[in-house]
Amino acid sequence: MFLTGVKEACTGAPDTPMVLLGNFAVEDEWARGEAGLPAVATRASAAVANRMDEFALLLGGEGDHVVLKAAPDPGFLVYLRELGLELPRVLVADVTEPGRSVSEDVLASPELLSALRELGDAGARLWPHGMSAVEERICARTGLAPALPGAAVAKAVNGKIYSRRVADELGIRQVRGWECETVGALAAAAREASAVLAAGGRIGVKDAYGVSGKGIAVVDDPARLDRLVRMVTRRAERSGEERVALVVEQWAAKATDLTCHFTLARDGSVRFDFVKEALIAQGVSVGHRMPARITPAHRATVEEVAHALGKRLAADGYHGVVGVDAMVEQDGGLLPVVEINARNNMATYQTRLQERFVPDGTVALARQYRLRLREPLAFDDLRTWLDGLLFATGPGSGRGLLVDGFATVNAAQHAGAPGEPFTGRLHGLVIAGTQAEAEEWDAAVARRLAALGTEGETA
Repeated sequence: MFLTGVKEACTGAPDTPMVLLGNFAVEDEWARGEAGLPAVATRASAAVANRMDEFALLLGGEGDHVVLKAAPDPGFLVYLRELGLELPRVLVADVTEPGRSVSEDVLASPELLSALRELGDAGARLWPHGMSAVEERICARTGLAPALPGAAVAKAVNGKIYSRRVADELGIRQVRGWECETVGALAAAAREASAVLAAGGRIGVKDAYGVSGKGIAVVDDPARLDRLVRMVTRRAERSGEERVALVVEQWAAKATDLTCHFTLARDGSVRFDFVKEALIAQGVSVGHRMPARITPAHRATVEEVAHALGKRLAADGYHGVVGVDAMVEQDGGLLPVVEINARNNMATYQTRLQERFVPDGTVALARQYRLRLREPLAFDDLRTWLDGLLFATGPGSGRGLLVDGFATVNAAQHAGAPGEPFTGRLHGLVIAGTQAEAEEWDAAVARRLAALGTEGETA
């Protein structure tokens, strides 16, 4: 079992009670003080991202606890229990703000902090999405022991500069690139990268702590690359700070994105968990295809690389869940390490559902559907609307959409002016017998949702 394996790896016992915390914005904390590309975020996008905390509900089991910004929709809980899922105890913040992470809500909630102190006294451990200084403050105020290493270790092993240097050190094939920690290094990298652009290639400029399409600029024009460098240079001149945290890379001609996943124990041992195809749209992860359609040789390589990375991460003091972005190129070549994510990732939260409802011989698509709504949507109303398409258990069932994330549907309802339409996301696993059947079911769900709001589409 995935969950008991993580507990044993991180705490030494498979039955340790966990307090799960879906602080999906942890990269923002790691990025504080790091000079990267200019960032633009909206209230709506932050509100939706922060309600991804609900995914942790499906990672914990009976005897565990999950901290959320708000209570789940009652109809959604009924649906999950009807599927036979044993859910963790839900703890909710006393006060919440849409643009604030669940971890920040915890620190502003005296009653919740008191409840967490009791759990700490009883031996529970805090298992966040990723560890930052904010989660360290939660541990300090509650007495909860963390299941993961401290914030300094977590930040050190999660940067894209670290990923590139570790891959070079271990002799792992990766795209040509440059690690830039000063403005001068960025300017030098840009001069070399200009030759790639002149030859018709593309260049990616990435924040060291950017995530899921944020903090990345894809450049195919030398003039635009020059503008980026000038912009960063001017900012450095104004601040008097030459330090930056950027990676410049040649853009690969990819055929397939992959998510590789392993669990690293305190003793340095590695359990390879799985490899899935990652579905990417405009640089943003929007789901997974499982099982991954890769060759046995590629699978053997990513497993071998996982063990090598685990040994290296252990030497730097890390233990816990690790996701590694990888890529199959159009010519069939494999890039086993595009980026190391030493934290939970979207694939982590699918594990219990995958173990329970996606047996060998079946396939699943983890998808998100965008909904443009004019008023909040209750889960029971969604359930009625998707009648005949939702996953159910029992004789003759085992196919359809299994909803695994509902809080993000209504999260942005207060981000705009009263009465304005808002955009939400519905997350789920489309489970079927074949890839073709899964894609047909996915399209049917998208068509049905399109008629529900002002807009409904796979994103």
